[in-house]
Amino acid sequence: MTIYHINRKTQAWYGESIGILILDAAYPCIPGNIGNAGTFAFPVRYQKVADASIDRLLNQQDPSLAEPFIQAARKLQDQGVRAVTGACGFMALFQQQVAESVDIPVFLSSLLQIPFIHQITKKKIGIITANASCLRPGHFTSAGVSLDLPLVIAGMEDQPEFRDAVLMEKGSLDSDKIRNEVVEVAKELVQNHPDIGSILLECSDLPPYAHAVQSAVKLPVFDFFTMINYVHTTLVRSPFSGFM
Repeated sequence: MTIYHINRKTQAWYGESIGILILDAAYPCIPGNIGNAGTFAFPVRYQKVADASIDRLLNQQDPSLAEPFIQAARKLQDQGVRAVTGACGFMALFQQQVAESVDIPVFLSSLLQIPFIHQITKKKIGIITANASCLRPGHFTSAGVSLDLPLVIAGMEDQPEFRDAVLMEKGSLDSDKIRNEVVEVAKELVQNHPDIGSILLECSDLPPYAHAVQSAVKLPVFDFFTMINYVHTTLVRSPFSGFM
């Protein structure tokens, strides 16, 4: 006989391993985007961070957002998720505050993968970000990334479709155009830095195009999807089966 017990009195449902903090933004999240639940082969739970707009997080980098992030993470914890991630690499700014405020693993930014990537490749890492002008040393140090690591950064802020669809929230998104834009950015990045050994897509809107980037540059490609799947497998293990 198997006996089950409740995990938390605040938990009214079960089975969601990953909670995702999402910005207060409005644009289409296609499959592959971290903001689309169909991206994952397992159930996830979303929590919007109150008043955390793209402008306040990316442009203003408003430190007062720390409290809304903490409250949103605590709500996800109370709802029973086993770990909390984010849906924007710039959430790295609040990695430490949020991690110290809950009792479950927190991995808010795709940038957290950088030390791991460097250890397994020992080569320069190419980072494609939503806006290179907004990605600053504090994002890396908050994510535990040494500023001595060999990184090169390219941004999507000057790519017309990405800029208008995501950064400006125009209300529509041409996926084919964004795919072509990010592939060209990746190709130029590798052409200018042939010693790059991997690509990291900082932005949670870019994983839908990871396969196209990899086809173009023939390098390992890391993003929010690789990170979230990795952590999920540590939280929900399955028995192995097969022939000996």
